[in-house]
Amino acid sequence: MILVEDASGFSRKHGRCVATIGKFDGVHLGHQLILDQLKGQAREKDLPALAIVIEPHPEEFFAGSGGDCPARLMDKQEKLRLLEEYGVDFCFVLRFDAEMSRMSAEDYIRGILVEGLGVAALIAGEDFRFGHRRTGDFALLERKGGECDFSVHRTLTREVEGMRVSSTLVRQKLAQGDFAMAEKFLGRPFSIRGTVARGEQLGAKLGFPTCNIELTHRRIPLHGIYACMVKTPRGEYPAAVSIGYRPTVTDSGKPVLEAHLLDFEGQLYGKTIEVVFRQKIREEEKFASTDELQRQIAADVERIRRVFADAAF
Repeated sequence: MILVEDASGFSRKHGRCVATIGKFDGVHLGHQLILDQLKGQAREKDLPALAIVIEPHPEEFFAGSGGDCPARLMDKQEKLRLLEEYGVDFCFVLRFDAEMSRMSAEDYIRGILVEGLGVAALIAGEDFRFGHRRTGDFALLERKGGECDFSVHRTLTREVEGMRVSSTLVRQKLAQGDFAMAEKFLGRPFSIRGTVARGEQLGAKLGFPTCNIELTHRRIPLHGIYACMVKTPRGEYPAAVSIGYRPTVTDSGKPVLEAHLLDFEGQLYGKTIEVVFRQKIREEEKFASTDELQRQIAADVERIRRVFADAAF
């Protein structure tokens, strides 16, 4: 997959394309169906398939640094990795900023879709809104498509057990600790990937060394202690994982993921690991002392050992 840095020169260099547009948070089964639709249209027209990924999410931009917005299922890099895995030829990250928020719907279509990317066919949801004050809609796309020589196609939808798959539904299931249903909607177990960073070594001091991943999400979809399987360059290990804001230690408001790998020796600083969530153990708590925290971690670890001994994940 080729990452398009600037839409303005794409059509001059590559010609026309078939495109779809969205946030693609989670790249779940609904998104995967749209990507299949995209690739099918591209094959029919013998044109490259291009995904337009909106980053940051408009809700995040309008919420500002301290505002409320939906939790993210994944960061931009993970989206791009999965889009490449699903066979998209090109990806254009459409940066949503102050300038973009003021762009009229007509300029959006002409400047980005027509003159920039050379879209020959666009796949979009009927509820897609764009342009200043969200004045652009599917009907406008169809009308302008007729004027500017591109076709517009409605996205297909995917249902699982009678429910329409969406990022919102995945978030709900994760918040409920229902990882089995989340996996059905995603088409894979929910996981978080990241690079192991050097932390404050508190876990090691307490007898439970951890691999720390600093999370770039403003809001995270999970909070608490979990039984997880961690994929590392040295193999897979069951783990006790804490994800949240470390209220006993700092409560800084910056989320972090800490994974204590069971029966693992060594360090993984600078390595990429994938944390696969399997079962929630308890909520995140603030303890009166580090001694109390240490006792609770020991109890969590023993419980998680029993979880993996008894369960067939």
